[in-house]
This record gives sequence, C-alpha cells and structure tokens, in this order.
Amino acid sequence: MVLFEDRVIPIGERLKPPAEAAGPIASQPVPERVDAAIIGGGIIGLSIGWRLAARGMTVAVFDRALAGAGTTLAATGMLAAAAEHEPGGEALLPFALDSQRRWPAFRDALEADSGIGIDYRAEGTLVAAQNRDEVARLRFRYDHQQRSGLRVEWLNGTEARRREPGLRASVAGGIFCPDDHQVDPRLIVPALVRALRKRGGHLIENATVTGIEASAGRATGVTTQNGVCHAGTVVLAAGVWSADLLRPHGIDIPLRPLRGQALALRTTRQTGTLSHIVWTEQIHLAPKGDGRLIVGATMEETGFNSAVTAGGMLALLEGVHRIFPSSEEMEIEAIWSGFRPTTDDDAPILGNTPLPGLLIATGHHRNGILLAPGTAAAIEEMVTTGRAMETTAALELGRLLRPSPIPHVTGATACN
Repeated sequence: MVLFEDRVIPIGERLKPPAEAAGPIASQPVPERVDAAIIGGGIIGLSIGWRLAARGMTVAVFDRALAGAGTTLAATGMLAAAAEHEPGGEALLPFALDSQRRWPAFRDALEADSGIGIDYRAEGTLVAAQNRDEVARLRFRYDHQQRSGLRVEWLNGTEARRREPGLRASVAGGIFCPDDHQVDPRLIVPALVRALRKRGGHLIENATVTGIEASAGRATGVTTQNGVCHAGTVVLAAGVWSADLLRPHGIDIPLRPLRGQALALRTTRQTGTLSHIVWTEQIHLAPKGDGRLIVGATMEETGFNSAVTAGGMLALLEGVHRIFPSSEEMEIEAIWSGFRPTTDDDAPILGNTPLPGLLIATGHHRNGILLAPGTAAAIEEMVTTGRAMETTAALELGRLLRPSPIPHVTGATACN
C-alpha cells in the first residue's frame, strides 16, 4: 500500500521505521526505461518490485513521498485470514489463505535478501468475548469459520484466560486461530527497501506520478514531476490514490479511504504484556518484540480527513482497559491515523485493466500486510507468463467497473 497523507503524532519516542526505510529526502533520477514501473511504495508495491527484480527484470518503484511511511507503517501487521473471515468474505478467503501460507517462505527470502529480521511471530490470535451477547455473536462467527474449513478452536472463559492470564476475569469465551500470525511493519519496510535495491531495483521517492503514459491503446510508462519513465508493464499499486490515475483513461472504480486511528503502548516488566494477538469487538491488541503493544483500530468514513480525534483515542483506551487491566500503567508512546484503501466489497482489485500493459493491485482494505506475498506472486505470474492465478479470479477489476453512461445523441439517426 502506498504512502498516504497519514498523521503520526509522537508522544515520547516517535513511531517510525528505522532510518533506512525513509531513504534520502531529495528526489532521485528517473530511469529512462524499465521492464516494470510500479506506482506506489507501500508494502504492496515494494513486494511486487522486489519479486520482479528477483526474476531479473529492471524495475522502478515510485512513491509520492517516502516508501512505506503511510498506510504500511500505520498497520498493525496482523496476518489474520481466519479472525478476519466473516459472512460475505467467501470470495476473498481462498486468496487470503493462499497468501497466509506464503508468508513463511516470503519472510525467509526477505530476511535473507535484506539481512533484517521482521519480527514474525507465530503464537496465534485469540478473539475474546466478555459477556453473554458477545459470546453468542462470537459463537456464530466460529460456526461460520468452521463451515469455511478454517482451523479454529472454541475456548470457554477459563481456557481463554489460561492462554492469556492478564485478561480481565470477565472474559467468557473465545476463538483461538493458531494460523493467524503477525509481523512488524516498521521492520518490513526497510527490509523490502534493502531487498529491492540488492536485486537491482530502483526506488524513486518524492516522485509523484502524475499520469500513466499510453500509446496506440497501450500503457507505455509513467509521468512524474521529475520526468517520464518508459516501461513494458505498468503496475498501479497506489492504494486509495489509484482511482485518480485511472480516470483519465476512462476507468472508474469504487475506491475510498477508510480512516483508522491507533496507538502504541509501552509495556514493562511490571505491567506485563500479551503472548498472542488479542481481538475484541472493539479493538485488537498486537504485542511486538520490542515491548510495544499496538492498539487498533477505528473504522471511520471520514474521507481524507486524517485527524487523530479525542473520540477515537477514547474508544481505543476504553477498549484496551476493558480487556487488559494492566494497560492502565502503560505509557502511551504514540498515536496515529491511516487510510485503508477500501472497495465496495472490501476485497482487493488484482490483475488486468481495460488498458493493455497496465496491471492493478490495490484496494486491500485492512489486509495489505496479510495479502502482500499473494499479491506479489499474482502480479509476478501475470507479468512473466500472462496468466492469472486461480485464487485471484474473483478479485479482478471487472466485478467493480461502473458502466460508462451511454451518450445521448440528438439530431441524428443510428443506422446499422
């Protein structure tokens, strides 16, 4: 996912990736020609660029500011194909599970290429309920997950608290999702940047793509304020900004920003922390290896208003206090907001577009981290063989394309 106008408000140490992720402030030269030009330097664009470069292709990844410093950095890092699955998500599930299965190999290759550990944690995810009504709703979700063939386990209150002793005594039940793991986005970004460059890929930061070049009905490159880059293939992975680049080519997609506010708490030996990702109906909690506890995230239809609000923070703090009482003694390290690129059906758009030579990989909603390996593999397959993966068949752009209005012609008669 690409950099957005997200707001990160530091309290104490600023929440940010290591310095390498940011890269130089000055814009870099734009290469004259590459095999693949990728618009968007979030986890999706960087992953695609890295994998194509590893295939020996010349690649340039363009970001309007600093790679990964927007939605990717704002993400929690959950790989929650099971916990996320709800009625209506059947079309996305095969791809989500495929991408989740790809993560261990993706991690190994990324850490080998970059030399950076990404804090991959495989303890699993616990979804907790705290009263009778929540238990009933959670039981419905559990039954649906089982019907969908997911590996999940129902826990009573005692069993849930045995897995996480720090949870409040009111926990009355839960679902354990052993295959739902997590990573740290603050480490993934510099790892992908280094891996891309090691494979010979170009990362062009502070280079806003202002248009997609086309000739003879085919995409031929990208235009930036720093120059034109000609390309055999253009991949649009610009998150919620993707729609703006498609409209000049007569392509209109339903894509909107969905704001999420989150915060980071600093755990100590006295406060303790969690062993698993913990979800409730209000929030999710993700413990990181460096002692942070990420609390996220609100779901707000606010357009491109990136404000961090008192109401949003109150909802998060009430949610964490309700489930994890020792959080009262934790220092608030940072608060921030981010924009999820969201389609009408909350599923990504992957594959071809009506403009030959232009592929799209956007609309990942709140699953960009989970879906990164699968998306990179899908686009790699399309670029190198021209074929689509079976798991992406239900995620093609055609399902969401809005019909073009039929022009009204006056003073003429149509003839065959």
